[in-house]
Order: sequence, then structure tokens, then C-alpha cells
Amino acid sequence: MTDTWLIVGLGNPGPEYSGNRHNVGQMVLDELAGRIGGKFTSHKGARAVVLEGRLGIGGPRVVLAKPLTYMNVSGGPTSSLAKYYGIAPDHVIAVHDEIDIPFNSIKLKLGGGEGGHNGLRDISKALATKDYLRVRVGVGRPPGRMDAADFVLRDFGTAEKKELPFLLDEAADAVEALVRDGLLDAQQRFHPAKA
Repeated sequence: MTDTWLIVGLGNPGPEYSGNRHNVGQMVLDELAGRIGGKFTSHKGARAVVLEGRLGIGGPRVVLAKPLTYMNVSGGPTSSLAKYYGIAPDHVIAVHDEIDIPFNSIKLKLGGGEGGHNGLRDISKALATKDYLRVRVGVGRPPGRMDAADFVLRDFGTAEKKELPFLLDEAADAVEALVRDGLLDAQQRFHPAKA
């Protein structure tokens, strides 16, 4: 197995979904791609676009990946890429939207449940383990009685859009800290202190 990290940004394909809360994982990968200074290209062995590079000067080697499948079938591309690059599940990071975290917050974890997130459920099934890393980007809870599925398939609100660049920047920093410094150090940096 290699020291390379596979970082998968979850979302749905196509321009009609690109601004949705559900696609915040792919937005974070676009931010990381800008830092690496490259463009995503089609991967012949998986239904995904990828960008290979290093995070920072002399930093860890990473493969950024955006599946071209719908969110709830993200497992196939993730598993195919992990096999292709020889990457173990403990070096796979899924970056995804999380309604159980307030907007503008980020949480990092290894393994655990999927919290009703079908994209994560499919990745767990395809990798045959839940023991991969997650960068959970808070998108807030649906207002009133709105269905969670409807909520995540909507674009961010006007006030949120003003804050979104800062959230994406912080989430990208969290991914970098995770691969460079490990989970515990990254959690201490990005999880808010309990009052």
C-alpha cells in the first residue's frame, strides 16, 4: 500500500446540482485543486474525474476525486480508485455535507455510522469497512418540516453564500491538516472548544 491519500468529494453530477448543499464536498475539492494548481481529468478505470498532486511543498501525495455518479452510488468510483492507486481505507477521506452540524462548522472523524447519508453508506459497502476518514461540512438543518432530502438538494441561501468561501477554505485546511498532522491534531484544531 502507498502513502498516497484518496480524497473524495461527494456530490451529484451536472451543473443543475453544482450549487446544492449536497455538493459541498465537491466544492471543497475544487478549492484543494486550486491550491495544487491543476485541473481534474477523466479517469479511465473509474467513473470519476481526478487530480493527482501534492498538498503544499513537499507535502503528502494526494489523489483528489469527484465521482461522476450520483451521490448515493459513490462507492463504486471510490472503491475502484482505491484499488487502482493501492490506497488502504485508512488513507481514504470522504468530504461531504452534514445536516447534523450547523452551517459554517466542520467535524472530522474516523469510521462510525453514516447518519442516514446514502453516499457514505455506499462507500462503506464498497470498501467493506466504515473505517475511513470523513470531513463533515456542516450545512445546517432543514427549516420547519422540510424534508432533509429536499433541503440538501437546494442551493445555499443568500446569507450563506457570502460565508461559503470561508467555509470551503476552512474545510480545505482541515483536509490538509488531516493528511499532514493526523486525525487527533486536526480535530483539536478544527473542532470548537466546548464552552
